[in-house]
Amino acid sequence: MNTGTAVATFVFALFIVVIIGAVIRRMMRGWRNRALRQSELLGQFPPLPDMLGPATVAPTRGLYVGSTLGGDWLDRIAVGDLGYRSKAVLTRYPEGILLERSGATPIWMPQESITAVRTERALAGKVIPGRGEAESAGMLAIRWRLLSGTEINTGFRGDDRGEYARWIGEAV
Repeated sequence: MNTGTAVATFVFALFIVVIIGAVIRRMMRGWRNRALRQSELLGQFPPLPDMLGPATVAPTRGLYVGSTLGGDWLDRIAVGDLGYRSKAVLTRYPEGILLERSGATPIWMPQESITAVRTERALAGKVIPGRGEAESAGMLAIRWRLLSGTEINTGFRGDDRGEYARWIGEAV
């Protein structure tokens, strides 16, 4: 390889690195701006109660897929750590639903704010095909209302899809 070719290759590689860096920076800025915009809309999340009764639906292990605004399955919430997927355990109590996430803050959904528990094929940009029956559908979607009045959907993909029937049977 001659000197001219080596220099041209180096300049081209540097140009590509700068372009990739600029794209990543724009993506991070967009995520930050989305979080700022949503924080005004969402307000405060319900605090975890001091005491809980016995579980009405035993803990279900799986993956926290994410939370979205209202009826838009692609409008992922970016506030705090709600936008990040993580391993989780979902448990139903008489007072509400507790979603304990690995490496993230727990999400508490008070019973009076839960409007629906259903199965979905897609939520928060993740699509999980199912055969149509409740037990085999992709994930659980819990629709609930925040203290600000904003409705959000929280997605959970259980390790055992057969447990979904227990969750839907206990719906609101």
